[in-house]
Amino acid sequence: MHSDIEEMSESLVRIFENVLLTEEKSLSRGYFSDLSLAEMHTLTAIGPYEAKTMSQTAQSLGITTGTLTVSIDRLVKKGYVIRRRDDRDKRIVRISLTKNGKLACRMHSKFHRVLAKRILEPYGEEDRDKLLVLVKQIDVHVAELLARYEGAEAEEKIRSTAKEIADNNNLKDKKEN
Repeated sequence: MHSDIEEMSESLVRIFENVLLTEEKSLSRGYFSDLSLAEMHTLTAIGPYEAKTMSQTAQSLGITTGTLTVSIDRLVKKGYVIRRRDDRDKRIVRISLTKNGKLACRMHSKFHRVLAKRILEPYGEEDRDKLLVLVKQIDVHVAELLARYEGAEAEEKIRSTAKEIADNNNLKDKKEN
């Protein structure tokens, strides 16, 4: 017999995988079938409004600017993104969506709303309210876990940097002696 923890674990994994697979299949059959799911999420991170810097976008996606550059190159070639240098500081590269990029972004957002609507449809108002409260609690809990991991990574970077400084100082001391 499965424990509650095992059932929850299996369900969460299945939900995550099925949502991603549903997104991929929906994308591959639609008007924007030339986009990968990762590219669609990149468009969403750029957003339909103001131009963003490469650094801002990479940070929001949790990737390096180098990785983002490869993706942006493809999206520029496909006609979804415009890349330009900042007017005031030529070192800064700003990216924004083309008309087609904005449309893709809106359609992807609509996909998520339709998915949510279909999940909620079979429930009455009281059950919907309960489900939303539980999903929000899960969302908060997972966000807190992520923050702990990110905090641990930042802490590890600080420790490794401090260790490097200490090691460098020890080397200097040894050379001086």
